[in-house]
Amino acid sequence: MEKKKHVQPTKLKIRKGDLVKVIAGDSKGTQGKIVEVIIDKGRAIVEGANMVSKHTKPNAANPNGGIVKQEAAIHISNLALVDPKTGNTTRVGRKKNDAGKLVRVSKKSGEEIK
Repeated sequence: MEKKKHVQPTKLKIRKGDLVKVIAGDSKGTQGKIVEVIIDKGRAIVEGANMVSKHTKPNAANPNGGIVKQEAAIHISNLALVDPKTGNTTRVGRKKNDAGKLVRVSKKSGEEIK
């Protein structure tokens, strides 16, 4: 069996807590905050997007078990950051601010992304 080559993860332009819009896939058009970013796989979990049904056994948290709806990871190429100023999707650039710190900025409005 072949060994998989380890691929160096690229610098991601989105972070946990960012407001993003899904631009491709079954959840296309859905907006939500990023709950978690999985860096090594290049995926993110977005609140309310890409919902899947998971069958669970009874446990302490859910004594009856059953089917639970939860978010699944989406590839970051299918996500676009929402501009904090205009509310439209935008690409992300990086610039030095007045303090000399490198910050993320919106390509459309030039607004700094917090």
